Amino acid sequence: MNLIHSVDDKCYIGQNYYFSMKKILFRKILLDCFLFFIISLISTSIIIFIFQAVNFLDIMIEDGRNYFVYFNYTLLSFPKIMSRILPFAMFFSFSYVLVKYEMNNELIVYWTHGVKKIDIINFFLKFSFLLVFFQLLFTSYIVPRTQEISRELVKNSSIDFVDSFIKPKKFNDNIKDLTIYTDDKDDQNNLKNIYLKKGSNKNFQVTFAKKGIIKIKKNISVLTLYDGRTINRSNDKITNFKFSESDFNLNNFNTNTITIIKTQETSTFALFNCINNFLKKKIIEQNNSITNSNCSIKNMYNIYKEIYKRLILPFYLPILIIIASMHILETKEKINFTKYRIYLFLSGIFVIIFSESMLKLINDNYLLNFQLIFFPVIIFISLYFYVFYKLKSYKF
Repeated sequence: MNLIHSVDDKCYIGQNYYFSMKKILFRKILLDCFLFFIISLISTSIIIFIFQAVNFLDIMIEDGRNYFVYFNYTLLSFPKIMSRILPFAMFFSFSYVLVKYEMNNELIVYWTHGVKKIDIINFFLKFSFLLVFFQLLFTSYIVPRTQEISRELVKNSSIDFVDSFIKPKKFNDNIKDLTIYTDDKDDQNNLKNIYLKKGSNKNFQVTFAKKGIIKIKKNISVLTLYDGRTINRSNDKITNFKFSESDFNLNNFNTNTITIIKTQETSTFALFNCINNFLKKKIIEQNNSITNSNCSIKNMYNIYKEIYKRLILPFYLPILIIIASMHILETKEKINFTKYRIYLFLSGIFVIIFSESMLKLINDNYLLNFQLIFFPVIIFISLYFYVFYKLKSYKF
């Protein structure tokens, strides 16, 4: 009886050791892949963010926005950059770590402890579905919301650095419905020979002045003009008058920066609501708007594209995980191991390009667009069964 209990205890201890060791090994390989993935994702996103931040300087320099607007507008673009980089960063990170494990003979530890290759692949796939959830959260809510906030930030901000976009010997039309020209501008923002045109071609106001200077009066940007003339045209009547000094308030104008909410800045709920109204034939005219300014028949193509990018593209992540995991199917002792690695890398790049190129297949037909959902499902099932039957032919 004691002998039976002793054998049972040893079996129980052995099973506990196997499962605890398996858990440690899985945690180790996942931690290495995940840390490298986070480092790759953040570092690459920061590099792109810096280059993009330089381009966004136009918001402050050309449009006269202040540093606070520039900083927040630039920072709000970071989630969008991360969501675009995530698929490649994930595929590259997992591929690199698994190849490194193979080259350093670290995978042998897993095989000697009874870990099967299909177990590692299934383990990574479970993690990939977690990434799909976070990517869906980013693309369907966080990114559109941050883009909308950035647009509202520019729309509601005032023009603080008016003198920054007034350049000599150039027609400056950064301010909506206002064109400013000056022959010269010195370091004290003194302008010479100024031309201003306000309004449209039918109703306008043209002002000429020999001298002008930009002043800040009670937090308002004012262009004080000296020794000039103003010509007004209103309802086909022309009037003009001379002045020795006149103040021109620049804060009453908006810049030409686009402030209308784009499709990519519209919430996912609003886009689905628009599609629902479209299917119920509630959108009759092309310019008829129901839920938002982008909900119209002529914009349905862009709405379908946006839905695809937000809700379908993330489901290509498990496919990239399978391709990256396929590095463990072959060992470095194989003659064609290097070619095999290159083949897998190119396959992953092809999947990323393929997923993006599917946007060209989107059209105004709802049913045809719905079929695009099955592409990642078919590719995923095909790859998984290929891996499963390939592993079944070996003994592990």
